Amino acid sequence: MPEAHPEGEPMTPWQPAAPALLDTLRAVVNRLIPPDGHPGGWEAGLDAFLPAALGAAAREQAPLVEAGLAWLDGEAAARHAGAAFAALAPAEQDRLIEESLAGRAEAVGGGADPAGFLRTLIRLCGQGFWGDPGNGGNRDGISWRLIGYRERPADASWPRPDDTPPAGTDWERIADDYDAVVVGSGAGGGVAACVLAEAGLRVLLVERGDWLIPSELGRDHLRSQRAVGLVGHYDSLAGPPARGNPRVVAGADGEEAVGPADPRWNNNAMTLGGGTRVYGAQAWRMCPEDFRMATVYGVPEGSSLADWPLSYEELAPCYERAEWEVGVSGDAAGNAFAGARSRGYPMPPVRPNAVAAPLREGAKALGLATSPVPLLINSTAYNGRGGCLGCATCVGFGCPGDFKNETRNTVLPRALATGRCHVVTGTRAVRLVSDARGRVVAVELATEAAGAAEATEAAGVADGSSGRVARRTVSARAFFLGAGAIETARLLLNSPSEREPQGLGNNHDQVGRHLQGHLYAGAHALFDTPVQDCVGPGPSIACNDFRHHNPGVIGGGMLANDFVPTPLQAYQTLVALGQIPSWGAAAVHGLRQLYPRLAMVTGPVHEVPNPASRVTVDPGTRDAFGVPVARLSGRPHRADLASARLLSERATEWLRASGARAVFPFGTHEPTHPSGGQHQAGTCRMGDDPRTSVTDSWGTVWGHDNVRVVDASLHVTNGGVNPVLTILALAYRVAGRAAEELTGTPG
Repeated sequence: MPEAHPEGEPMTPWQPAAPALLDTLRAVVNRLIPPDGHPGGWEAGLDAFLPAALGAAAREQAPLVEAGLAWLDGEAAARHAGAAFAALAPAEQDRLIEESLAGRAEAVGGGADPAGFLRTLIRLCGQGFWGDPGNGGNRDGISWRLIGYRERPADASWPRPDDTPPAGTDWERIADDYDAVVVGSGAGGGVAACVLAEAGLRVLLVERGDWLIPSELGRDHLRSQRAVGLVGHYDSLAGPPARGNPRVVAGADGEEAVGPADPRWNNNAMTLGGGTRVYGAQAWRMCPEDFRMATVYGVPEGSSLADWPLSYEELAPCYERAEWEVGVSGDAAGNAFAGARSRGYPMPPVRPNAVAAPLREGAKALGLATSPVPLLINSTAYNGRGGCLGCATCVGFGCPGDFKNETRNTVLPRALATGRCHVVTGTRAVRLVSDARGRVVAVELATEAAGAAEATEAAGVADGSSGRVARRTVSARAFFLGAGAIETARLLLNSPSEREPQGLGNNHDQVGRHLQGHLYAGAHALFDTPVQDCVGPGPSIACNDFRHHNPGVIGGGMLANDFVPTPLQAYQTLVALGQIPSWGAAAVHGLRQLYPRLAMVTGPVHEVPNPASRVTVDPGTRDAFGVPVARLSGRPHRADLASARLLSERATEWLRASGARAVFPFGTHEPTHPSGGQHQAGTCRMGDDPRTSVTDSWGTVWGHDNVRVVDASLHVTNGGVNPVLTILALAYRVAGRAAEELTGTPG
């Protein structure tokens, strides 16, 4: 029977029509990654990886590869008296590869694309050879040992993951009525469910993804959330799958339906715990200036820059609650924009990465203040779980020891412990249902359940989903939306009523506007001595001096060293920087020399909101449940380019002062599509005026006293730092007030 590859779909390994082409494939692979004191790429595992990839995730590229192999043999025969490519001397093989990549060898008939074929094969070989051993192309970790990459410190062993079956509620056991329904289980939804259940309310938490136990969110370098946009043709383990989940992106060249592996989709993890399962966990507070940007800077032309309807001082108690209840390690000393605090963090900073030492000296030379990076990661034992081991695969990956503080392992167990919270996974909130007066009274849910008694075929499915759709409607007194800025806006827009024909809360055309995420700017650098010891998470030292009050710049941003780069990421980065070739012995030698010397300083740009950067819905393109998908249009405001240049220049200066011998700035190109990604925000902004906002200062949708938003959709501005701590704090604030109103008991 067909083997199941890591994406879970049936797989039959690719076999060329002519068996002799396997000899050609082996020969070319062993020139792309030649043996040199180590096995060649074929013997290192690409003999298994390439047929598997070409039979599954990269199967659409198989015809190109097969035609290219046949062309190589034909070209070799034409040049060398009928000899096959595999029979040529290595120097002749290399010459043919070089000429083909340079476009000096043209295909004659047969549909072959020599340069395209070789670029594809180089990319696939890089993914297999530099990826994790579990995918087969890096047998026994051969390539990782070559460059000194290690997943964990030598003195640490992987803890046994908690593979206890999830305590979810089956579809058939969902009640017909609850006090509250929470949509989304990430930072905002998870906190809201906990606060409401602990207040004595009966809660249904709806999550569209699966409840993944730690072993299911494995150490896969091709399917981790970090690989989204890096690899391109694999579903993320953290979801969502490509099948049945398109979005439409509108750009200068028209509109295009894209899947979650495309960076323009703006993928955020969809599993129980949402993005907190795989985030980098940087836990920054926004500073006082972030809440009054319009007052500090004025409103740039074409922007929707505005002050928040609440201040830092009002949110500070909720920041503190998030830091202590969920768990943050850090030290605010040295952060010029830390804001007033009533107490410190509950845990000290995590162990620093080796690059922190030279960066600290460089900052001193420039007169810059630095501080540790606050992280939602246990640096010591806390809340019944142990402290971080310092593994190298943090951001984009699930934590094997539950040291990362997610909603799944912090607030949701508390909610479940009350006995009043039901969690249903694999379920989509399709629309909010209003009565004749326009009041929201229920939510329509859908799940893929082949053979379910009430199942109906999904109508208008974009890609022909094979499942059947079971639907039901659940009533409640109150509804809390935490599905992420894109999906929360989509849900409201797909919930029209006679009173609000353009979508719930959208009579003033505000739902979905002001979409923002974070552009990133900074610089890569190469040092003469090793600065990368693979001690994770990685971010160890930050400079906050440039977050505000920079001449000619609206806002700014924080700069910090980055997470430990994966070998595949380092390979692709160094190729893009022109520091190593993409193939041949020099590529392997180059990465061996430069991986330990590679560093990056980067930070998020404080984006200026743009009303034209927005989410709408596309009735012509529907998901696996027949629901119109999100349509993304617009782009970030041009003022952000000045902020990006500032961060790039300051990162460059910092790295040079720290002893880097070569520095490569990045992040100053004008974006061509909306910003969103893991930090998506702003589509249901809070405010004081229904004409220019979607909710009031307590997250309540205007005109709907029982519908509240608890995710980053509320953000008026998104700050020059990672936004997750602000999401947590706002969720505590919004859900806390709602619990008081619903129970009639002051908090």
